[in-house]
Amino acid sequence: MSTAAAAAHAHQLEKRVLGVTNGKFAMWLFLGSDGMSFMGLIATYVALRVANHDIWPRPEDEVLNIPLTALNTFILICSSVTMVKAYVGAQEGNVRQLKKYIALTMLGGAIFLGIQVYEYQHLILHQGLSLFSMPDNVADKTPLFAATFYACTCFHGFHVFSGVVYLGVILIGILRGRWTVNRIEIVGLYWHFVDLVWIIIFTIIYLI
Repeated sequence: MSTAAAAAHAHQLEKRVLGVTNGKFAMWLFLGSDGMSFMGLIATYVALRVANHDIWPRPEDEVLNIPLTALNTFILICSSVTMVKAYVGAQEGNVRQLKKYIALTMLGGAIFLGIQVYEYQHLILHQGLSLFSMPDNVADKTPLFAATFYACTCFHGFHVFSGVVYLGVILIGILRGRWTVNRIEIVGLYWHFVDLVWIIIFTIIYLI
């Protein structure tokens, strides 16, 4: 093996940890720590709900708009599908497909955020669901539900917003011809994580 080839081989080894690229490994570490943050918020919600079961609002109390949020959940799931198609396009070297589905994934995330903002506006202005009061149709005017609800959903919403920005940066790189399959895979990991966390939040807060 020539000196140049040996140097290139050593450089490739430096780019990998435990058989994956540094970027992918770093993303897994980030998602692991971030997942624990979500687990802490969700566990807090569950603990407070169990401790205040008699006064905690239920879906049938019509505090939350379950059909609208179900639609929003479906949109976010569809954005995971478009992310998969973008990754397939990257693997096949189909730049047109890659650009198209990255843009559609961004659109799905943006629509999700728009609907969430609309939901917040409705909850605050029409349902009176704030950190300081609760709707009259709830047995007690405790702010615990509002605090945990907004903490979980806002924290997730920030991740969706960050993901849309992240995808935008990736799309700019694609348009400039500066992209790799590894980069598409890494952003895909982040996006699928965000979608999975939302399914858990939706199930626990809206459905159970």
